[in-house]
Amino acid sequence: MRLNGKGSRPGYRARRSAVTVGALALAVALIPGLGSQPPAMAAGHPGGAAAGWVAPAAASGVAPGAPGKRAVWAPAGKSGFGTAHGTRSKVWYTLQGGRLSEVYYPNLGTPSVRDLDFVVTNGHGLVERVVDASTMVARLVRRGSLTYQLTDTDTGGRWQLRTTYVTDPARATVLIRLRFASLDGHRYRLYLLYEPALGNNGNDNSGSARDGALVATGNGLASALVAGTGFTGTSNGYLGTSDGWTDLRAHGRMDWHYASAPDGDVVQTAQLPLTGLPGHAADTLSLGFSTTVAGALAASRASLGQGFAAVAGRYAAGWHAYLATLRQPPASLQGVRQRELYTVSEMVLAALEDKTYRGAFVASPTMPWAWGTGLETPSGAYHLVWARDSYEIATALIADGDRAAAVRALEYFFHHQQEANGSFPANSTLAGKPVFTALELDEVADPILLDYQLGRTDASDWSHVRRAANFLVSYRSGGHRAPWSPEERWENQSGYSPATIAAEIAGLVCAAHIASANGRGALARRYLSVADRWQRKVESWTVTTNGPYSPKPYFLRLSKNGNPNAATRYAIGDSGPTVDQRRVVDPSFLELVRLGVEPADNPAVRNTVKVVNAQLGVQTPEGMLWHRYSDDGYGETSTGGPWGLNPAGTFVTRGRLWVLLAGERGEYDLLAGQPLAARRELATMAGAATPGYLLPEQVWDNHPPAGRPGFRTGAPSTSATPLGWTTAQFIRLAWSIQAGHPVEQPAAVACRYAGICR
Repeated sequence: MRLNGKGSRPGYRARRSAVTVGALALAVALIPGLGSQPPAMAAGHPGGAAAGWVAPAAASGVAPGAPGKRAVWAPAGKSGFGTAHGTRSKVWYTLQGGRLSEVYYPNLGTPSVRDLDFVVTNGHGLVERVVDASTMVARLVRRGSLTYQLTDTDTGGRWQLRTTYVTDPARATVLIRLRFASLDGHRYRLYLLYEPALGNNGNDNSGSARDGALVATGNGLASALVAGTGFTGTSNGYLGTSDGWTDLRAHGRMDWHYASAPDGDVVQTAQLPLTGLPGHAADTLSLGFSTTVAGALAASRASLGQGFAAVAGRYAAGWHAYLATLRQPPASLQGVRQRELYTVSEMVLAALEDKTYRGAFVASPTMPWAWGTGLETPSGAYHLVWARDSYEIATALIADGDRAAAVRALEYFFHHQQEANGSFPANSTLAGKPVFTALELDEVADPILLDYQLGRTDASDWSHVRRAANFLVSYRSGGHRAPWSPEERWENQSGYSPATIAAEIAGLVCAAHIASANGRGALARRYLSVADRWQRKVESWTVTTNGPYSPKPYFLRLSKNGNPNAATRYAIGDSGPTVDQRRVVDPSFLELVRLGVEPADNPAVRNTVKVVNAQLGVQTPEGMLWHRYSDDGYGETSTGGPWGLNPAGTFVTRGRLWVLLAGERGEYDLLAGQPLAARRELATMAGAATPGYLLPEQVWDNHPPAGRPGFRTGAPSTSATPLGWTTAQFIRLAWSIQAGHPVEQPAAVACRYAGICR
């Protein structure tokens, strides 16, 4: 491994020392669509009247149709995600389907924007919403920076809209650089539709026009949207009744100019003075946030006054400075795509950490299916802090060289999430308040594992580790006792899960190591005694010898009561059927090998790999990927539609292929002596990324709607993208291939049970 100084990257270190922020701003200005500033428009624009520009239409009155239709969130398959590095600017943006989708403010648990979309008209019958009428291309426009650009081209070849996104490192503002072009020489009108959802709820906002800006308030927050060239007309209305899209779709022009829309699902509309013709092609939008209207207006105008090029330069410089602190990317990465994906993945993991509650890493800045369609309001499941997801992210950060962030994650576990009894909740808000109250024992073990991998054995950490380990060895519930868990890895079944048991065993062995370092030999022996007993019994609890998939023993997803040969039936969950437990397998059993609880050549392990390939594997253009378990229902409908009820009132959904499982298989491959297979898994993961280098939760399988346009097998589904767990797994597999073994594997566990003593 080639390192420079303290592990920093030579390229970024040199760039940081040799290039000033001003020079970066100049570099941004030279990129098409980024740096050119708009001409002086509005009242003083030369030839304004001759060019057809008119003074802004006066807004008046209160919009009818309150409160409007119920707000829902944008689909979860994002094409871009960004925020300024550092803690001063507490705003994050996401892009989806050719538009700005959720914007998070003032933290990553609070989406405060539903979307910002555009409408194009020609005054002669053409009325097109950009998100629906164009072909979208998303790309990074700055290497080493989460600066995304969307190019939306009308499917009829008439116009093109290019938008570039950054956030201001100095304030809570999203800046959007617009370039609108006519492709056929005709004049077009461009409108924006902005739907705030302040404070994680779009159903109780208020909107108004003020001093040339569109301002909104709700739930103690405010937003202000301004344009560099000003707006030629504005209106405030309610979704589906008096909003701008309803107006434009009906009239082909903006006839409504309502001054305010209080207390409802507000949509704010503005006409921009851009026709797509020369001289009127560029503009900058500034969307600022605060707890007051005055603060939001000040933020949006201050960022606009700095100019897009200057703000984008500082934004990029912040990410370059962060990357310079990390290890040089591993040589295991092959080709430009893998290397670029790796760099973006590093930034995505850093961007998933909240800026107020340090160490709180959310699972994803998205709301898939039920979490975004109104079944849960306010939305929250994926932008909660899950111990499991945070552990996966933290171990990737350790491998990548950001030890400080991993330490923050550990301290967040101990000081914000740990319960008085030593356990950890399934998840929590950023402030540490438990949300899902069910208990998952692998998530009790994960902070212990992270403490061990960080090498922290001080008395303070030991006090937290001791409480968690004592909880594991003494846990009982309803006649069951650990390692039986009320919920397993996938959060919807109780029982004896090989993946959960692996984490529990590994956690106790690591706790014993930390106990010994603190002079607590008796407790260390107790933890090891329990871990050894569970390790000896794990196969009797979770391996069936009479299942239908093989005459040889294989691991189940779980057994309900520790008897894997019983014909016990249970409901799969997430709309899946009720089936015999012996018919449900899951690639997650490989946690036993990855964490060092079982050797890779265990006969039951090797046979289960074959069973899982046959039952859950799907060959995609990128390589083989796997469903998370048999008959999984956590996904879209057979038509590709979102999670929801059919006319009969039941769920009919299907889980697709989970990309992170390829990373876990790759780590197993290394332990099984198959490094070339591990490299193939890394390539498969890279192939599943979006054009903007974001890694998804799931990709489409070979069942309906496979084969239809937009549903290619192996392409990202509408699941959570980016998913922190998948992103972390890609980084960790790259380093594991470099090292020749899984870098996450706890040495004490592997030496004790798998005979791997490094």
